[in-house]
Amino acid sequence: MSRKPLIVGSAVVLVAASALGIQSCAGRRHGALTLYGNVDIREVDMAFRQPGRILKLAFDEGNSVKAGDVMAELDAQPYRDALAGAEAEVLLARAEVDKLHRGNRPQEIAQAAEAVHQAEAVFQNADTDLRRQGSLADTGAASQRTLDAARSARDQAQAALASARKNLDLKKEGWRQEDVTEAGARLAAAEAARDQARTALADARLVAPADAVVISRTREAGSMVGNRDAVFTLSLRNPIYVRAYVGEKDLGRFTQGSRVSVRTDSSKRSYAGTVGFVSPRAEFTPKSVETTDLRTDLVYRLRIVVADADAGLAQGMPVTVQVETEDHGK
Repeated sequence: MSRKPLIVGSAVVLVAASALGIQSCAGRRHGALTLYGNVDIREVDMAFRQPGRILKLAFDEGNSVKAGDVMAELDAQPYRDALAGAEAEVLLARAEVDKLHRGNRPQEIAQAAEAVHQAEAVFQNADTDLRRQGSLADTGAASQRTLDAARSARDQAQAALASARKNLDLKKEGWRQEDVTEAGARLAAAEAARDQARTALADARLVAPADAVVISRTREAGSMVGNRDAVFTLSLRNPIYVRAYVGEKDLGRFTQGSRVSVRTDSSKRSYAGTVGFVSPRAEFTPKSVETTDLRTDLVYRLRIVVADADAGLAQGMPVTVQVETEDHGK
């Protein structure tokens, strides 16, 4: 009788027992999910908001900068000149407003009042002469022509008196409200132009917006640049992100705030990360991402914030993201 069936049967039993033992062991421990992604460091193109000639540059490629560091300066003389002109226009406009608010000087009012007195005297004299010529005309001692001339002189003196009185009233009343409003508007426009000139002068200095590393310097001192020409490109050091992708079957394990660990191939250090964003839209796996599933599978993008990043994480570096999850089958 052959022993082969007995041997085969024993092997099947052993394999089944081993599989049962592995499943039991997996149910008792925590499972780990491994993802793959790349370091995603934000970059900033630094450009002046004003055109001009570069006077000096303080940093070069590879240098670290702090927030607020002056990285480059334009020749600011044209902007200083423009500011001086704008400030002079403000002084001129403010003087006009002050003059209108104060009204006429007492000397001007007194001068207008004296003109009224003179006009009254002239009118009184002309009116007296007219009455005298009328009396003479009644007796035939004065001609009609002389009487008409006296009447014309009296009328002219009366008109001059009325004009002098109106001028005195205007001097006392001061400027019209419309003139005051117009002068105030001119002052506001001059102040706005001055503020713009101040901003333009401040923009002649290129200031680092955050702690970063200079990865590109595209201009040199003496270069003419426009207001959109990049001078530096900065790599921001905080925060540093990792872009990773997860399949639909594991998507439920990730929520905003989930903690993960990040490792690179160039170091044994493990970085602490937090899921900051889970894309609600599915997409095909990017060609640059290696996953354990097929590249044509639909995945969801994760953005992981690395809180304790250092120079060991470089732009585009491939990383391994590991998520510790509890196996609910235990």
